[in-house]
Amino acid sequence: MRRRAWALLLPLAALLAALLPCTPAAAGTVQDYPEFPYPPTTYSEPYRGQFHFSSRSGWMNDPNGLVYANGHYHFFYQHNPHGLAWDTMHWGHATSPDLVHWTQKPVALEPGVHPGTLFSGGGVVDKDDTSGLRTGSSDPIVVFSGIDGVSVFYSNDDGRTFQAYDKGRKVIDIPADSRDPKVFWDAARHRWAMVVWSSQDGNGVNIYTSPDLLHWTFASRYTAPWLFECPDLYPLALDGDPGRQKWILTSASSQYVVGSFDGTTFTTDRPQPQQMDLGTTYAGGSFYAAETFTGAPGGRTVQMAWQGGNYGSTWTGDATFPATLALVTTPDGPRITRTPVAELESLASDSRTWKNRTLDSATRPDPLAGVKADTYELTAQFDVRGATAETFGFDLHLRSDGTADRRVVYDTRAQTLQGKPLRPRDGKVTMRILVDRGQLEIFADGGLYSLSDNASFDSSADSQGIGLFSLGGKVTLDSATFTRLNTSWGTGQSTLRSDLNGPWHASGGTWSDTGGGKRVSAPGDAFYLSASAGSDATYQGDISLDTARAGGLTFRADAAGAGYTANVDTSGMVKLWRPGRDIATYATPVAAGSTHHLKVRTDGDRIRVWLDNGTDPVIDATDGTYASGLFGANVYNGTATVQNLDTGTGGLASFTAGRWSPRDGTWTVEPDGLHGTGAQDAFYLSDRTGADFTYQGDLSVTNGTATGLTFRAGSGGAGYTANIDTSGVVKLWRPGRDIAAYRTQIVEGRAYHLRVRTDGDRIRVWFGDGPDPVIDATDGTYTSGLFGVNVFAGNAVAQNLSVG
Repeated sequence: MRRRAWALLLPLAALLAALLPCTPAAAGTVQDYPEFPYPPTTYSEPYRGQFHFSSRSGWMNDPNGLVYANGHYHFFYQHNPHGLAWDTMHWGHATSPDLVHWTQKPVALEPGVHPGTLFSGGGVVDKDDTSGLRTGSSDPIVVFSGIDGVSVFYSNDDGRTFQAYDKGRKVIDIPADSRDPKVFWDAARHRWAMVVWSSQDGNGVNIYTSPDLLHWTFASRYTAPWLFECPDLYPLALDGDPGRQKWILTSASSQYVVGSFDGTTFTTDRPQPQQMDLGTTYAGGSFYAAETFTGAPGGRTVQMAWQGGNYGSTWTGDATFPATLALVTTPDGPRITRTPVAELESLASDSRTWKNRTLDSATRPDPLAGVKADTYELTAQFDVRGATAETFGFDLHLRSDGTADRRVVYDTRAQTLQGKPLRPRDGKVTMRILVDRGQLEIFADGGLYSLSDNASFDSSADSQGIGLFSLGGKVTLDSATFTRLNTSWGTGQSTLRSDLNGPWHASGGTWSDTGGGKRVSAPGDAFYLSASAGSDATYQGDISLDTARAGGLTFRADAAGAGYTANVDTSGMVKLWRPGRDIATYATPVAAGSTHHLKVRTDGDRIRVWLDNGTDPVIDATDGTYASGLFGANVYNGTATVQNLDTGTGGLASFTAGRWSPRDGTWTVEPDGLHGTGAQDAFYLSDRTGADFTYQGDLSVTNGTATGLTFRAGSGGAGYTANIDTSGVVKLWRPGRDIAAYRTQIVEGRAYHLRVRTDGDRIRVWFGDGPDPVIDATDGTYTSGLFGVNVFAGNAVAQNLSVG
């Protein structure tokens, strides 16, 4: 979103930027998308939230496109990965299985790769493929962004990469200042709906409807002076009764009204907005631009907001802890409640409870004396009937000299908590406090009271005390519970793609995240091991050697890595070994700086090893020392990167050939096939040759320009290529000449079948399932050569390659 308050934040941002040398924000290129890596961090810096999400580094603001998709929560957010101030907006990305343990992912939407102004927006999961955008087995994640109109981006690989629909052409044009589209499923009418903020005729939202996420019809407009930026519209059951559903319309400042939505129009008989959170609800404050998840399991409504006031030496901004929303009846009308999601309990340890205490600072000892903690939760109930105390509450991060970083205060006369109204209920005051290193969130009165704040807590050993106080008299403490909350960081895998279960752990070496996968530097043997174990299996992965002597796949191993390892070794071999014995070797050139694909198949004592997508194993050996154990990776003596560690029979399905070799670009293998990336022309070539043949396969351009089938090629790739090009063409070309072309739409992310038939100088190309060739040309430059795959200025996937 655009900001009108950045002037207030820029001096702070400039100071932070001086603390962290970083490159200016800049547009990326297709070949380095997704943008990564981030600098290493243990997430243990001062003021870094231990259970509040913050970007691994850089600037973050608004939550974007919050969805539950394919078994994970996806949290996208406005992001500048190049600095600590707002600049050139990207969409950052993190995922979580439980809303608590977050894993940083590479950038989702990147300027220069994705068109338009990538400001705030919403997202949905198109489970029924109403858009027709699905190309694989995963449900498409569809997100919406843009200013003065709306553009659509979608992912068919669970958020790993996104394509722009129709090259980013706006599916909605709005002739006014507008931004922040939020999309939701209108179940009653079986269609999609959208709210978009616009300044047309004052602050307000336009409401649109669509059957397919791509074609939108204007339905109505709702205006209100308070309705500025980041609108959200969602249903809640009043008092939990599904038959009494109400609709909530919110703004960026957490103001909301309760009303009804008939599929085209939102109306309310209570137009005066209420405040959902009592923190500083402006851009850069402690609660702004909240958004709810779409598709959350169990039908619950979960919300996260931006806390701009939290920052450290390497990051700016974080998100509030996820809260479940509900709507309850009160004497003042229906009101929202906010309650931390129940999954917070997964971090709990060392819980203690006190009951039936009278608090009087003059005569009573503090029941919490001696309790020390850095990150924790406090719940308490006070009986204020007959209380003589003027104020009471908690001292947080209390020191031995009596000073504290923050005091949570209830004023009995004013009936306020932290200066905000909180009336006793049946003579009781209840509160729930979440204390993190840089965040303080207070909930009370069943969630009707919600206050999000930033607090720079001192986490040193002498500053972790907790105190209960009562000033000016007495108050009864019915109960209080302290629960220590452990860190939520460190259990996820960031850039390592794998179907193996975590948590992963290292045994030796220093492992870090890079754009190419998990990278290690080790003076000797180093292992990175999953939590998945097995006996008989097919296991494969990619190993990129830098300075390392060797690297490979480890299996049937214990927690220290003792088991079998199949590796590539720059001394010139593929080797199968276990501690104390080299079981078998295969002599072949292996160069420093090269990338290789290894596959292992175990059947009892029999172990086979394949190299670089060859049809036949290069090692077929027998050893019965280890019957079962963990899957992982190994690197020896230097630096290397491992990626795509997968079990199962997926991978590149291809014709019979020996070892394949790259000619420029980066080539890896994932369960769905061969993945290639090249800044210009890059080739992946088999060792099989042919003159006259039929060559076919399935190809897709994930992002970028073109990919194709290469044939009759020399060792450097010079030969013929029949490709698909996202400019809208199927093309037959050779170096120096475009031989023939056929105009047709080519959509990024969609797989297309190409078939080539050569008969002497005659070359024909079929596209899709058509019975007739779309190209029938003559060229006699190359008469025979290698088969392979090409990618140009982009990322591509190839699968099901066959020669007949």
